[in-house]
Amino acid sequence: MTPWLYTRYFAEYLLLRMIIGAVRLLPLDKAVAASARAWGFLAPLSRRRHERAMNNLAKAYPEKSEEERDQIARAMWKNLGRVMAETMQMDRLLNEPERIEIINSHILERYRDKLGAAVCVSLHTGNWELAMWPLAVNGAKPAAVYRLVKNPLVDQYLRGQRNEIYPGGLFARGRGVGVNAGHETARMVGSYIRQGGRLGMLGDLFDRTGIPVPFFGHDAPSTPFPAMLARRIGTRLWIGRCIRIDDACRFKVEMKEVKVPRTDDVDADIKTITAAVQAQFESWIREYPEQFMWSNRRYS
Repeated sequence: MTPWLYTRYFAEYLLLRMIIGAVRLLPLDKAVAASARAWGFLAPLSRRRHERAMNNLAKAYPEKSEEERDQIARAMWKNLGRVMAETMQMDRLLNEPERIEIINSHILERYRDKLGAAVCVSLHTGNWELAMWPLAVNGAKPAAVYRLVKNPLVDQYLRGQRNEIYPGGLFARGRGVGVNAGHETARMVGSYIRQGGRLGMLGDLFDRTGIPVPFFGHDAPSTPFPAMLARRIGTRLWIGRCIRIDDACRFKVEMKEVKVPRTDDVDADIKTITAAVQAQFESWIREYPEQFMWSNRRYS
């Protein structure tokens, strides 16, 4: 690393810590509300991102008016603002467990001592960082796949902030997951699962080499990685979501098990599983469309 690049990275890291410090001067609820207002005003000014959200909403909800879709997009930006503030105070949030209700905790309690290896895939809705919390709070010590931040100082700091949610560790990826992931990361993930690990990842993003499966009535290239792990290694496959309650810093978290078919056609099984995951995502999103991150690329 050159001295100039290190200086740049350090300046970026220092700026991030200053912003986080300012946010943490406020109580959690006030910081979250202020961030929602700021993002609700500023984020739609980003024409490219707001237009992408509107284009995705037009595909998903052709029956809605443009005004209705714009309302969903603006509510989405406010939710993202809340997530940003919560991420900066995640330790405080987790220290108040009454803020997080686990909807079907009895299922995980039943598997507490016999869960075995598991893969859990979630989506960008509510505060998605909490989607794996049921596994963590039940002592399953989940790990996760996350997108590597280019700045190593920022990356190290953000990893440290996630230790309580992902006590099993974090596996960094670059631009993609599965067929896009580096061989070393894929090898480590596979080894971790085979040794009985529980792995979380997000599965609602565009994957240019993924499997086209229906998503809101259109084929969307989707990552097959969770299905590949579950089918080829023989693990349980769970899907999880986080729901925000009344625009507040309060949540409900739900996990459901996905049936993993094991026929003689492995590729067909993987496509069936991937389609089932995306169908459940769509069903969940339709319940709370304003909490889903429509600004992400999803279609070709």
